[in-house]
Amino acid sequence: MTSPPISHPCVHAVGVERQVFLKACEDLLQSDRFKDYGPNGVQVEGKPIIRRVVSGVTASRALIERAVEAQADAIFVHHGLFWRGQTGCITGWMKQRIALLLAHDINLFAYHLPLDAHPALGNNAQLGRVLGFRPPIDAEWGRFGDQAIGFWGVTDYVGPAELASHIEQVLGRRVTWVGDGQRPIRRVAWCTGGAQGYFEAAIEHGADAFITGEISEPQAHYARECGVAFLACGHHATERYGAPAVTAHLAAQLGLWHAYIEVDNPA
Repeated sequence: MTSPPISHPCVHAVGVERQVFLKACEDLLQSDRFKDYGPNGVQVEGKPIIRRVVSGVTASRALIERAVEAQADAIFVHHGLFWRGQTGCITGWMKQRIALLLAHDINLFAYHLPLDAHPALGNNAQLGRVLGFRPPIDAEWGRFGDQAIGFWGVTDYVGPAELASHIEQVLGRRVTWVGDGQRPIRRVAWCTGGAQGYFEAAIEHGADAFITGEISEPQAHYARECGVAFLACGHHATERYGAPAVTAHLAAQLGLWHAYIEVDNPA
């Protein structure tokens, strides 16, 4: 399994104000460009000065507990706590997570679609890099789909079985694939996480294969009927790379201590 960047420590970090860290995030990720499913930016306010920051995929209790152990001042994640359609009640698991953050005065920063979309450091760009795909034009990934979240590149695989085997080796988990097993893979499209709804746009864009985290019932039929391979490679497994890449970049820019914390998830 190819691991995300683990740490870029700055042992004698002076620290920056929360608003300085937030501005650096916004300058990089430009969240105001996106219509998203939840709030991007500071989701829980903690210490006013940030010296130590950890990154992870999801703001789970396990990640927060590990951040407490690391004496972190801030956590940077892809999946935050608040999503459209929630009741707004702070009970059960939500209370437990927020109570930990407040008890230890830890800031929680979350970026969803902006983190997927960043052209170099985001989930999609980093997954393409990790899997060894090639940008099609002038070292820039092709883009497609709603809000240009989907990425595409070029590659050379004799078929989806060979591509799936490569992905399994790199990501360290089983891949489910459906489609024409004989079709050579030259143009590959992908969108990390739960982006199975982008499959039709990938087909229209001329993809030979589409990679995402999950598969739902309709995609198996589309793959068989259109001859385009659909590869479900794990929601968590495909989204491990953006948060540490962005946070490592910010830590180096601002002189902060950073570590990525992996909390395994079979989904």
